[in-house]
Amino acid sequence: MEIDPFIFRLSIFILSIFIGYYVVWSVTPSLHTPLMSVTNAISSVIIVGAIIAGLSGSIDNVFTISNILGFLAISLAAINIFGGFLVTQRMLQMYKKKKKDK
Repeated sequence: MEIDPFIFRLSIFILSIFIGYYVVWSVTPSLHTPLMSVTNAISSVIIVGAIIAGLSGSIDNVFTISNILGFLAISLAAINIFGGFLVTQRMLQMYKKKKKDK
């Protein structure tokens, strides 16, 4: 009996959700900044794939489903990257020593 490829991939996806959840929530607060940096790196890989998907197809038909979804993926990943950098900057500001007024 052969397992359906969709069920196999769905089970891997669900397992990765649980593993990701437990990995992220078990990180101590001092390691959240490096974790955000890794998340930004993953989002940059998503942007590369989204650009490839957005530019696929012929020049005659620009509004195909892959082009629209590619543009949407580029937009959402860009928001994620810039938001991640803002959060990282804020967290790094928390670790800087405050100047004492004399």
